[in-house]
Amino acid sequence: MSVAGVVLDDRKRALLVQRRDNGHWEPPGGVLELDETVHEGLRREVREETGLEVEPGPLTGVYKNMARGIVALVFRCRATGGRLVETGEAKDFRWASVDELDGLMDEAFAIRVRDALRDGAEPAVREHDGVRLL
Repeated sequence: MSVAGVVLDDRKRALLVQRRDNGHWEPPGGVLELDETVHEGLRREVREETGLEVEPGPLTGVYKNMARGIVALVFRCRATGGRLVETGEAKDFRWASVDELDGLMDEAFAIRVRDALRDGAEPAVREHDGVRLL
């Protein structure tokens, strides 16, 4: 199981990381370790990829990569400390508005940000093939 955090700034822009391994832009996140809770893993993954400390907010979506069998839980988050620093996993950062997502990210990851921006909505449950929604 994996987790991701859609970290929002005061202008409703989402923090995206550019991955070192493939150059793709995505919300920060990764695979949970066996001995940690979901929120502990979310905080750790965001910190490891960005240098930021975050406070998890609501669960905004559950996404299954049908090709790889991975389920991702995505949470809206707010930064509470730290500073953005390049890491072994992330080579760049940007704050992106919802209008910038389509040209920047694969559909399967852009929808995670869109879903996180829907205030008061039930968490989305979606399937994808790693790139496109199914």
